[in-house]
Amino acid sequence: AVRELLECLGEDPEREGLVDTPKRMAKALLDCTAGYHQSPSEVVGDALFTVEDGCGDMVVVKDIPVHSLCEHHMVPFHGKAHVAYIPDGKVIGLSKIGRIVEMFARRLQVQERLTQQVANAMMEQLAPKGVGVVIECSHMCMSMRGVRQPSASTRTRALLGCMKDADMRADFMRMLSSES
Repeated sequence: AVRELLECLGEDPEREGLVDTPKRMAKALLDCTAGYHQSPSEVVGDALFTVEDGCGDMVVVKDIPVHSLCEHHMVPFHGKAHVAYIPDGKVIGLSKIGRIVEMFARRLQVQERLTQQVANAMMEQLAPKGVGVVIECSHMCMSMRGVRQPSASTRTRALLGCMKDADMRADFMRMLSSES
């Protein structure tokens, strides 16, 4: 299929720089979509820990790198995710939050669904009092083609459980805007 695409572009698939392009492109696409072969429970594994003495305040992991492929154009979008939760007797290994984001990002995606999938997975795996997810990305489909707006960014948000409460939501957004 890639060879045919190269020919449609007017390229010679036998040219030195393109001979192995179909194999490289297939390998890259499989790597970029490896999230289809994982589930949240596999990613989290045994990294859930019971906490007895409170720990009921907000936990926020900011600036998690996001790299995904737009399902409409199959071009990249990239940015960062911020994930918060209010524990309810359990905490999660912090690296697993980044792995959950990466698992869903490594699929053909739209940012809106990615944001909701991360929030839902956190809620299902951890059963916290609430979850908040904000994802900010630049989309190559907007910057390098079509409208050509390279400085545009998109921000999506999902709030579940007690994070829908106005005070909790405001606290979450304040934590995202602070440097510490």
